[in-house]
Amino acid sequence: MANSTLTKQRAEARRSTVALKSAMAVTGLILVLFLIAHMYGNLNVFAGQEAFDDYSHHLRELGEPMLPHEGFLWIMRIVLLASVLVHIGSAVALTRRAGRARPVRYQTRKPVQQTYASRTMRWGGVIIALYVVFHILHLTTNTIAPGGASDSPYERLVRGFQPENFWVTAIYVLAVILVGLHLRHGIWSAAATLGLNREGRRRAINTVAIIIAAVITVGFLLPPFSVLFGLVG
Repeated sequence: MANSTLTKQRAEARRSTVALKSAMAVTGLILVLFLIAHMYGNLNVFAGQEAFDDYSHHLRELGEPMLPHEGFLWIMRIVLLASVLVHIGSAVALTRRAGRARPVRYQTRKPVQQTYASRTMRWGGVIIALYVVFHILHLTTNTIAPGGASDSPYERLVRGFQPENFWVTAIYVLAVILVGLHLRHGIWSAAATLGLNREGRRRAINTVAIIIAAVITVGFLLPPFSVLFGLVG
């Protein structure tokens, strides 16, 4: 009877772990799709102030008259916030579960295959979350205004990344690089959770993860560096 109960508990724990990893994979996919859309929006800065401001304005009108003004944005914000909370909550739960399963760390060298990205997933995620708050206060609510406040999203971006505000660019670059590392490892982990990284597919999945992470990283870094070096302004 004891063995039967123990087996049942282990099976339930495994199902719970799979559920948490699946939740991380699904919410991670939602966040990746948002990043791609957000990157596209940021790249409109190269089309000039009118195009960039019009894009920002149309986002607030999207779905009207079926949705109220900024209705689409609020739905998106709620979905993103829920995804972030579920993603973080699942990560914390899995970390605690791993700690309980192995309360004493093995006194061995770290495996070679444990990449830098995987080792920085936890603290990198915390830094990214803190930066998101700063990013919203800077470019969305206009609360933090390096270079001067403006009602124009284009002007807020351009003023914020001027050479005299190099600290803003440095923080942005650090956060984007961490996002890239997080994405690369996250995509690989999601594929493993969903059973996609079988023998013969691992190299292809790893390549796809690197490409997606690299494209998003470069796409987000182009606007601030273009402003910093005077290509946009």
